[in-house]
Amino acid sequence: MLPTSIAAAIPARAGVGLKPEHYRAILESAPDVAFFEIHAENYMGAGGPPHRYLEAIRARYPISLHGVGLSIGADRALDREHLARLRGLVERYEPGLFSEHLAWSTHDTGFLNDLLPVPYTRATLERVCDHVDEAQEAVGRRMLLENPSTYLVFAESTIPEVDFLAEVAARTGCGLLLDVNNVEVSATNHGYDPTAYLDAFPAEHVGEIHLGGFAATTDDRGARLLIDAHGSPVDDRVWALYRHALGLCGAVPTLIEWDNDVPAWPILHAEARRADALLARVAARPHGERRAAEDLHGTHAL
Repeated sequence: MLPTSIAAAIPARAGVGLKPEHYRAILESAPDVAFFEIHAENYMGAGGPPHRYLEAIRARYPISLHGVGLSIGADRALDREHLARLRGLVERYEPGLFSEHLAWSTHDTGFLNDLLPVPYTRATLERVCDHVDEAQEAVGRRMLLENPSTYLVFAESTIPEVDFLAEVAARTGCGLLLDVNNVEVSATNHGYDPTAYLDAFPAEHVGEIHLGGFAATTDDRGARLLIDAHGSPVDDRVWALYRHALGLCGAVPTLIEWDNDVPAWPILHAEARRADALLARVAARPHGERRAAEDLHGTHAL
């Protein structure tokens, strides 16, 4: 039976993505960080320095396991060997959270180094639900499914993204990973209101939030285009959306993603502390109380 709690081992505080550049700083200074998140595919080898460092860090901190290669949205069967490797990591490190993307990255016998979008149709919904069920059963953990960052929309889509995610969660029992940076990226690229998207999001299923930095450019028509680059600090607009999301979801584990142009440890740690300050204000409210996001806007200077 799948566990009923998706965050029992990880507190509703801020964590960061674990990067090799920071292994020594973490072990030498033992920073006040709630958890570290690892990309599963970086630790699928049998041993070596990555596992030695991870074992030492896991002895001190909880971890979450974030997959980027399962290809939940692919129009093909899930890779059973990949599922077995995920199961092995879960058994070895006992992560408090396990998450994947609503995306696809495999075709025929090839693997594409990207997280590609899916059309929101009934056929896709059935396939994604089947894949989530299979993954949760194989790994033995409840999965959190992450909302994507997208750069195009499909003409054949008939289901709003938030409704699609809500239906997957209702059918499979999975939770949702709300990536607030992805909301800002997709809303800008497609011209909709990110706050309205959050208001419609099935907040009751959210087990983790991601924050990260984006890169801004323009498309071939000169319109503003955002890229989910994870190579810079969290933008002020994303912090504002995060405050709004906390007003809807309450305090949940929150990850700072910084995967490219990785900064020195104190810079990354400062981003986590900023999220922690916002989470502490939410956690201080009476249990179960939810209030409008405007009540949190006084934290803007944090």
